Amino acid sequence: MTPTIGPAVDAGQEAIPDPARAGEGSGALSPPTHRVVRVLELLSRYATERLSLARIVREAGLSRATAHAVLAQLTADGWTVRDDDGCYGIGLRLLTVTRRAEAAFPLRRTALPHLRTLSEQVGVPVFLAERDGENIVVTEVVGNPSAGWIRQGRRLPLAPPVCREFIAWAPESARTAWLATADPAHRDRLTGVLTEIRARGYSVERLVDDSTPMLEALAGLRDSPITAALRAQLGSVITDLITIDYLPDELGAENAVVTLAAPIRDRGGAVVAAVVSCPDTRLTKQELNDLGAATSATADRITTGGEDEG
Repeated sequence: MTPTIGPAVDAGQEAIPDPARAGEGSGALSPPTHRVVRVLELLSRYATERLSLARIVREAGLSRATAHAVLAQLTADGWTVRDDDGCYGIGLRLLTVTRRAEAAFPLRRTALPHLRTLSEQVGVPVFLAERDGENIVVTEVVGNPSAGWIRQGRRLPLAPPVCREFIAWAPESARTAWLATADPAHRDRLTGVLTEIRARGYSVERLVDDSTPMLEALAGLRDSPITAALRAQLGSVITDLITIDYLPDELGAENAVVTLAAPIRDRGGAVVAAVVSCPDTRLTKQELNDLGAATSATADRITTGGEDEG
């Protein structure tokens, strides 16, 4: 899985709006509420730190008077705390609400210890990707993936050619609809790849040799404030840099593997999430098979654990 197509939104980067790109309250139904949310989002991103009022003003894009008023109320209500140096951090009330909210996301709680065990076992970072409608969201990350796009809150569209592990086991009608939105030049390969993913149990994301620097540069441009037409053109160029997955006769002595993803299913068998290992290196065929087996086994254990908990 890698963010290569469509207007993916990096929730981690976009949580705190840039005042140069959006005026205070622009697009907000309730600007005062929006300002409070921006402050809380900022503090939550630096949960182990204390931020000065000046930094909050700068990064949240608020006036000093507004930020001071928001923080004074939040601190009085226990949502934030203020230390002797006048710096702010998250408060116990916010922490309490956060812990209560975790009950609404049992899969993450079930998955996290398994992700940690897998990362220790295979020696690479791993993450949990969950389906949210027609998007995939990175919800837990263990380790420090080398790919800059892998971070908590990263949102990707469920669009060809990525996120194949979410489609490979879908009903034929869903696979057909998904393939219909793919570049016509890739449809035959994607059809074969989906069959191979079902057979071996996981997808593999690979890149054409020496394309990574160019891909990162293009991805950065795509996520910048540009027109929809230019974003689509960039997506097309990025697509041309990708070789979609590996078919059995394409595996060589060494194989470039960015990520490897295995499905997590609900009680009805639908794929609702994926365990994604992130070697971002070249692996022998045996190393690739071993990583695939370990990642798939972890996804199966999470599936079973999620059913037991549910």
